[in-house]
Amino acid sequence: MNRRTILKKGLLLGLSATLPVSSVFSGIRRATLPVNNGIHTFTLGKLELFVVTDGHILFKKVQPSFAPDVPANQVKQLLDENFLPDSVDLGVNILIIKSGDKIILLDTGCGTILGDSSGWLLRNLPKTGIQPTQITDIVITHGHPDHIGGLLDKNGELVFSSANIHLSRLEYEFWQSPSPDFSKSKMKDEALKTMVVKTTKQTLDKIKPHLHLFEDGSRILDCLTLKIAPGHTPGHTITTIFSEGQELVHVADLVHSPVLVFAHPEWGFDGDTDFSLAATTRKNILEALAKSRQQVFSYHLPWPGLGHVRKKGKGFEWVQTGFALPD
Repeated sequence: MNRRTILKKGLLLGLSATLPVSSVFSGIRRATLPVNNGIHTFTLGKLELFVVTDGHILFKKVQPSFAPDVPANQVKQLLDENFLPDSVDLGVNILIIKSGDKIILLDTGCGTILGDSSGWLLRNLPKTGIQPTQITDIVITHGHPDHIGGLLDKNGELVFSSANIHLSRLEYEFWQSPSPDFSKSKMKDEALKTMVVKTTKQTLDKIKPHLHLFEDGSRILDCLTLKIAPGHTPGHTITTIFSEGQELVHVADLVHSPVLVFAHPEWGFDGDTDFSLAATTRKNILEALAKSRQQVFSYHLPWPGLGHVRKKGKGFEWVQTGFALPD
């Protein structure tokens, strides 16, 4: 590089320092803005996988929904140590698997149930090149509205009309009971409980002709193993996706915060149907995932929900997998 080139580059760098950052980088941002915002793609063995965002669910305060029985000063200390606000913004990350002639959806998002900040699946799905009618199978991890809301449109009609829908028998029987038992939950909002039960019952009734019930430990579609992880709901299911010796563990609603319930699995979430059992299940599974070092996918952790669990002191920590947005 000659002296003239050096001087020219130095002049340009000096000039850029006097300009607003937005002006210097505006052209670059426009040129590289991803066309597939809300989509993350990767492979697992022979499988092609997509993470599609359905939006987010904001809890404006951490308590009482999260760590409901923990002194507020302890919660604040943990939040401050991790540079987190006194709020929880849940991602809604939906996993899609292409396996041979099968296209499998794991949960369906919120649909029209929870407002404009979620229910984005159908808006983002075409970016994967997949249409709703091409979905062959849907695995429902559990019956909460933010997981089954996308099964029906605003008129109550099936969105994925060609799909077989898989749900654990335990989960189905819980929601079909005349009065689902929330006596071991910490949730105090009776109106919310009523809405959840009504929505889930109506949805299960509508999808019944397409429903296939599975048992704990079932292996289906040549790439999925389904294991009951009770507590959040009785039939809450963790799904291990496998291909050519590789595995990804979809933990559904085992965890809702990248810090709170990793550091303290016992702190819990008031949306757990059986608060104590959910805490025990959470701790046991996080322990197993830390030992196995398996890659994990979470429905509610920050985008795109991929990472690993690592032991830290008496608790655990979430190690997010790095990713780059597509050009």
